[in-house]
Amino acid sequence: MFANPSLVTRIAIGKGLGFLFGLAGFISLPYFLPDAGWMIRWGILLWYTTLGAIIGMAGVFTRHPVLKLPLPWWFRAPMLGAWMNFVLTFFAYDVMSAMMIEVFGAGGLLSSPFWFTAEGALIGLIIGYAATRFGGEGKETAGR
Repeated sequence: MFANPSLVTRIAIGKGLGFLFGLAGFISLPYFLPDAGWMIRWGILLWYTTLGAIIGMAGVFTRHPVLKLPLPWWFRAPMLGAWMNFVLTFFAYDVMSAMMIEVFGAGGLLSSPFWFTAEGALIGLIIGYAATRFGGEGKETAGR
């Protein structure tokens, strides 16, 4: 769609999709966890918007800066999404655990709040694909 690679386009697409995922969480969270307060709802919205921006910015790096290994978008974006949601789960473990128990029941296969790490990987994959498809990747994006 866009002929020229652009970091601004990557970030805008990442933030836009992140905002949509965050908005879905903001709206649907009370259905999964009726006790969810406004702070956690706003936190989810802003978290995924920021995650999208980070994935958009990371598109400049196509090789690992130290190990010199290739970092294709399909590896880089899910890893960032998984890592960020792993960190989120650490900081909000009680809320995430309560939500998973409310949805899947105590002791269920999916009752661990660390399943949000897999969710982050999936969301990162989607955001990374769209940002790369429409905004390009590599050092060329930083020049525009």
